[in-house]
Amino acid sequence: MLSRLSALAVITAFGASPALAQSCGGSFSSFVDGLKNEAVQRGHEPATVDRFFANARKDAAVLKADRAQGVFQLPFVDFSRRLISQNRINKGRAMGQKYASIFAKIENKYGVSRGVLLAFWAFETDYGTFQGDFNTANALMTLAHDCRRPELFLPQIFAALELFGKGNFDPTRTTGAWAGEIGMVQMLPADILENGIDGDGDGRVSLKTSAPDALLSGGKMLSALGWRKGEPWLQEVTMPKNFDWSKTGLNHSASAHDWQNMGVQARGGQLVDGLPSSIILPQGRKGPAFLAYPNFRVYFEWNQSFTYVLTAAYFANRLEGARVYNAGTPDTGLSGVQMKSLQKKLAARGYDVGKVDGILGAKTRSAVQDLQTKMGLPADAWPTPSLLGKL
Repeated sequence: MLSRLSALAVITAFGASPALAQSCGGSFSSFVDGLKNEAVQRGHEPATVDRFFANARKDAAVLKADRAQGVFQLPFVDFSRRLISQNRINKGRAMGQKYASIFAKIENKYGVSRGVLLAFWAFETDYGTFQGDFNTANALMTLAHDCRRPELFLPQIFAALELFGKGNFDPTRTTGAWAGEIGMVQMLPADILENGIDGDGDGRVSLKTSAPDALLSGGKMLSALGWRKGEPWLQEVTMPKNFDWSKTGLNHSASAHDWQNMGVQARGGQLVDGLPSSIILPQGRKGPAFLAYPNFRVYFEWNQSFTYVLTAAYFANRLEGARVYNAGTPDTGLSGVQMKSLQKKLAARGYDVGKVDGILGAKTRSAVQDLQTKMGLPADAWPTPSLLGKL
């Protein structure tokens, strides 16, 4: 799953200077010339800059991949079943044993549980098997030139240039995901500069070929993003039928004691006391139910897709022994076309749903829940054809 857009993409240390920032669009050759001029003004040697940009070209396949992320329109149950197989579970547990000393070091130093990194490793590259074959430098320049999210990708070009200057990046040979991520756990150039670790002691940070390097670097990055040592991230729960569904969602939180008083119970084990937590119903009140703890929010710094994040967090639990979630019998959801129609109708009513993309993201969920409350419906943030029909 090569989809991550790390929040570290806009690290200030590598961000473009407002006075020098190259704008997106225009001819690609002029855009590259602007990047080269800015790089020199940032203090890079002209000869180094020329070598780095010598083979720059626009990659149409990158733009095609960027526009084709329909998998995120799948509901959680379908998405998670597609990504999680018994083979992936078995291999993950085997990898956990193979690199047990590395995971122990990560847990001791950064407090990140092994299941968390194993899940990312599985989803990002199938444990390093497929790391992407896009030319990284060209992918970054293509996406920075494209005017959809240049602020995310422009800083990464200069981070890659800095890695090149250190001998840790080859603009002609370094490959990875379409969005510019590199290595087994898919880290952007700025991530590598900030968090890259030589885990195997060979004197280099090699995220493509060294599992210890990749895993330790990923652990450090999660720690830098705010991971709280020794705390849980997600727990499956069972919900009472008479629950006030408007209290669900990441924009609501309570203590374990409060949830228990409302009838929420852990599906195995106990709720973790002393931490604020939120109830997540990915497919409404009739589907799976989870309690998300503070560490769950760190997942969104790795990937901003709600469905991906929830699946990765759940898979981390599975790799550490949790049982398969209770899928329940969710009400039928909306197709991608129907979701776009809903988003347009919500926007027309004044709701901020973000981009009209057919994906049930956080903003759309919040808008749906508010509308359900106003209409006197169970406010579980799960849009159905019936709700769409009422609009």
